[in-house]
Amino acid sequence: MKYHQIDRHLFIKNRSKFTAQMKPNSLAVFNSNDIYPVSADSTLPFAQHRDIFYLSGIDQEESILLLFPDAPYEHQKEILFLKETSELIAIWEGAKLTKDEAFAVSGIKTVYWLQDFEKVLFELMTYCDTIYINTNEHYRSHVETETREARFVKWWKEKYPAHQVAKSNPILQRLRSVKEKEELDLIQHACNITEKGFRRILSFVKPDVMEYEIEAEFIHEFIRNRSKGFAYTPIIASGNNANVLHYIENNKPCKAGDLILLDVAAEYANYSSDLTRTIPVSGRYSERQKAVYNAVLRVKNEATKMLTPGTLWKQYQAEVGKIMSSELLGLGLLDKADVQNENPEWPAYKKYFMHGTSHHMGLDTHDYGILTEPMQANMVFTVEPGIYIPEEGFGIRIEDNVVIQEKGEPFNLMKNIPIEVEEIESLMNS
Repeated sequence: MKYHQIDRHLFIKNRSKFTAQMKPNSLAVFNSNDIYPVSADSTLPFAQHRDIFYLSGIDQEESILLLFPDAPYEHQKEILFLKETSELIAIWEGAKLTKDEAFAVSGIKTVYWLQDFEKVLFELMTYCDTIYINTNEHYRSHVETETREARFVKWWKEKYPAHQVAKSNPILQRLRSVKEKEELDLIQHACNITEKGFRRILSFVKPDVMEYEIEAEFIHEFIRNRSKGFAYTPIIASGNNANVLHYIENNKPCKAGDLILLDVAAEYANYSSDLTRTIPVSGRYSERQKAVYNAVLRVKNEATKMLTPGTLWKQYQAEVGKIMSSELLGLGLLDKADVQNENPEWPAYKKYFMHGTSHHMGLDTHDYGILTEPMQANMVFTVEPGIYIPEEGFGIRIEDNVVIQEKGEPFNLMKNIPIEVEEIESLMNS
């Protein structure tokens, strides 16, 4: 891996928090992701399942974590199963983790090779009453591919039908949404790498540059700073492309006088950052572009102040909608009648700002977190309002990542990334 090894005490803490919420005499199993085929002998780059990484730090395919806090013997309480390395694998792929290396990463003393999994599991199933299975219940999930986890669940249900079943996901949704200090430091590091990429492109952008050339500048800076690359598929959207919310073609020229919406950020050690800035191709905003930009920035700043412990996401979004409505009235995009006669299910402001303002962020860009439950200190949220005006040929979104504090305003992890009109223009013209 490109990143520096993470202190294993983070994963020891994470396991301790998870097992504290398990039912008596229960066992939990977590599988790594598959390596997905493309065709012939081609595969996609491996990306570890975030749950097994969160609990163990193991960033390797064909790995299984088993947790059994009430096991009769100490060596059975935490077990890792790894793909056995060999000289042949070492020559062709690079050596896999040894048992000692796996302990150094995870803090788990009991490590078996993967071929022993079914035998060991059988013994432990004779001791336990309940098994925790790990299903994907994120509110944005839409999975059509059968995952390694799903195959395990199917196999397990057929082999052990008499055991009770519990779900890991509700526990992990709550645990993963509240970050440890070590996690906040890793997210901050990802944000710092993103800052370097953004500052790099400010001096690079000029009329007629291609969107994909900007994308290339970002990835260059990210990888040279030990990032694996983009935290998500980057959006480099010039002109009217910015009005396509998930525009990812990034294949058009950036024309003089247009804006470029840049929704692009780095990962570090599997932790995400999530930045959006909207900059002028020619290095100067027009008066209209500046007015809309500053309106979005005011909404972002006011929305940020509302991210405090106890806040409910739905109420927060409604309050942000009121602030956005006021700004849209000031810009002449809405009139009072539009607001007075609006459909409560689809308020008038949604014509120009149709997505949510904030989402949890962490190991996943759209991270675990239950939106119907109150916000807590040390949750990380994005703040990303936008105004999209197809008839004027541009859209503007601004996004930072913030940590909710016990008291006071959230801490902005992107406070050093240029955001004010004057600073962006100055850097682009220096």
